[in-house]
Amino acid sequence: MERSEFDGVVAMVTGAGQGIGAAVVRALVAEGAVVAAVDRNAGPLAGLAAESGGVHPYVMDVADGQAVDDGVELIERQLGPVGVLVNVAGVLRAGPIVELADADWAETFAVNTTGVFHTSRAVGRRMAERGKGAIVTVGSNAAGVPRAGMAAYAASKAAATMFTRCLGLELARSGVRCNVVSPGSTDTQMQRGLWGDDAEAAERRVIDGDLAAWRVGIPLGRIAEPADIAEAVLFLASDRARHITMHDLYVDGGATLRA
Repeated sequence: MERSEFDGVVAMVTGAGQGIGAAVVRALVAEGAVVAAVDRNAGPLAGLAAESGGVHPYVMDVADGQAVDDGVELIERQLGPVGVLVNVAGVLRAGPIVELADADWAETFAVNTTGVFHTSRAVGRRMAERGKGAIVTVGSNAAGVPRAGMAAYAASKAAATMFTRCLGLELARSGVRCNVVSPGSTDTQMQRGLWGDDAEAAERRVIDGDLAAWRVGIPLGRIAEPADIAEAVLFLASDRARHITMHDLYVDGGATLRA
């Protein structure tokens, strides 16, 4: 049986408890990776760990820099050097800008942007010393196209995207690659939280587009599944992408027309 390049590789995935993060964990484990599944909620991690011996749960708030530094040190002491970091942890606080609370803005950036900084700094410095590694940040197509009612989320993802590209520039000579996967509408709890009671009608509006919300729809005619995003993450983390860094890969069915 052919061995996967991820066999035995230690991967750290944040936001691992559900949605895209959980899909990335499952995809890495299927390839033989040893996965440090990180989330601030212990419950979902326990369920994920029960699925496979390759999943090791770590409760951690990525918004807390000291907790991240301590957590990464613990992960490397218990599992070994982290070869792949996937930043998925994120929150969405939707609403018109003029009504957005300070706390919602602050939390959005604390998790979506500062959290990426904390984990990438802690893991990136170790990867640089070892001369190898791959970091993938899950951003959003909202980082490149304005979205009504999603200003904090879009701005935080735009910041995380540019941060990751700058990180890739700084770490390139050390053999560490840093890339971004930017999903569009994906069937997750976060997405469904925007839909209300009539999920079927809401999904149809996302696919068809909504002129009132300045959305063009999804040309491929379907909502992404978390596994679609996980596959893109694995590609960028793999040696098949060994000459790719600072790249932003949109996985949105053409929804932004790559604007």
